[in-house]
Amino acid sequence: MKQEKFKVLLYLKKSSVNKSGKAPIMGRITVDHSMAQFSCKLSCKESLWNARESRLNGKSREAVITNAKLDKLLLAINDAYKALVDRNSPFDAKDVKHLFQGSMDAQMTLLRLFDRHIAEMKARVGIDVSHRTVPNYIYARQRLGIFIKKRFNASDLAFSQLNEQFIREFQDFLVIDESLAVETVRHYLAYLKKICRIAFKEGHADKHYFEKYPLLKQKENPPRTLSRENFEKIRDLKLEEHQGSHIIARDLFLFACYAGTAYVDVVTITNDNLSKDDAGNLWLKYKRGKNGSLCRVKLLPEAIELIEKYKDKSRKTLFPYMDYQALKYRLYSIRELAGFQGALSYHMGRHSFSTLITLEAGVPIETVSKMLGHGDIKTTQIYARVTPKKLFEDMDKYIEATKDLKLVL
Repeated sequence: MKQEKFKVLLYLKKSSVNKSGKAPIMGRITVDHSMAQFSCKLSCKESLWNARESRLNGKSREAVITNAKLDKLLLAINDAYKALVDRNSPFDAKDVKHLFQGSMDAQMTLLRLFDRHIAEMKARVGIDVSHRTVPNYIYARQRLGIFIKKRFNASDLAFSQLNEQFIREFQDFLVIDESLAVETVRHYLAYLKKICRIAFKEGHADKHYFEKYPLLKQKENPPRTLSRENFEKIRDLKLEEHQGSHIIARDLFLFACYAGTAYVDVVTITNDNLSKDDAGNLWLKYKRGKNGSLCRVKLLPEAIELIEKYKDKSRKTLFPYMDYQALKYRLYSIRELAGFQGALSYHMGRHSFSTLITLEAGVPIETVSKMLGHGDIKTTQIYARVTPKKLFEDMDKYIEATKDLKLVL
C-alpha cells in the first residue's frame, strides 16, 4: 500500500526552556491527513538550532553528538514507515510512531546489557561463577546508573553515545564523588570494559569501546603471614573456659593454618568432604567458595585433632558456625591477649599455611597450588616471595652439595 504523504518534522519547543537554557527537541510525523507528535528526548539552546535543516549548527562536541542521535532517530522512523508500507495494510501517523518507538525501546543499551549479564551470572552461580562475584557487578552497575543520571540526566545510554571522555569521567566520579579505593575502581572499570566488549561481539556497538583504555595500576599487596613466633603465641595461648567464643575463633584460625581453608569454606565443610586413602590417611576435599576450584589437603594430626574436638552428630558442618564479623573481633582480642603487634585476620591463617606449614617445609609450590585451589600457579608464587627462610636453607644445601667441586680451567 502506497501512502501519498509522509513527512517528519523536527522542531524546538521554545516554551519549555529548562534551567540550563535548553529547549526540548520535538518531532511530528505526518501520514496523509494524520499527525503524531513525539519527544526526541534531546535538547539544545535556541541559538544552536537550525530550523531549516532540523539539526544543530556547528561542529562542537554537543552538536556532533546530538546530530548523530537525530540522524539515528530519523532512520528508525523511516524504517518503521517502510515496514508498515510493506505490510500492505492501512496505517496512520500513530502507527509509525508506535512502531519506531517500540524498536528504539528494544534497542540494547549499556545498562540493559549490564542487567542481562548480571542475570546470566546469577544463573551460573555454583557452576563457574562464585556467589561473591555477582554482588560486585551489581554494585558497579548501580554506581554506573547513578553516574549516567547525574552526568547526562538519563536513565540509560546507547552505545553510540559512549566515548573516551565517558570512561574518564566515570573514573573520576568513582574516585572523587564516591571515594572508592583504587582496587574497587579498577574492578568497576574492568566490568564496564567487559560489557562493552560483549556489545561489540554481539553487534550492539560498532566498535569495542574503551578497549585500549588503561586501567588504574593494580596495587601490589603481598600476602600477610604470621611469623613462627607469633603463630606459636596464638597456638599456645591459654584461654579460660568462659571464653568459649574466643576458643572457637582461635581453633578456626588454627585449622586455617593447618589446612589452608578460607573463612567461606571452613564454616561450610562437612563430613562429606573427608575421605581416607588406601594408607588410611585422612584427606579434606572441597570446592572453594570463591572460584569453585577443587582443593585436596592431606590433613595434619593437629587439624584432625581440631575436627575431633568439635565433632557433633547434631551439626552438619565440621565446625560451629561463627559470623565473620564476630570472628574478626575475636581474633583482634586474641592478638591482644597473645601480646604481639600487627594485624591478625582469618585469611592470614591460609597465608601461614602456604608459608610456615608447606613452602618452608619443602613442599613443592605446584603441590601447594593444588592444595590451595589456586587457578593459576602465579598466585601461589606470590607466597614464595615471602619465605626468605626457605631461600637461606636452600642456599645452605647448595653450598654443602658443591663444597667439593673444583674449578678446572
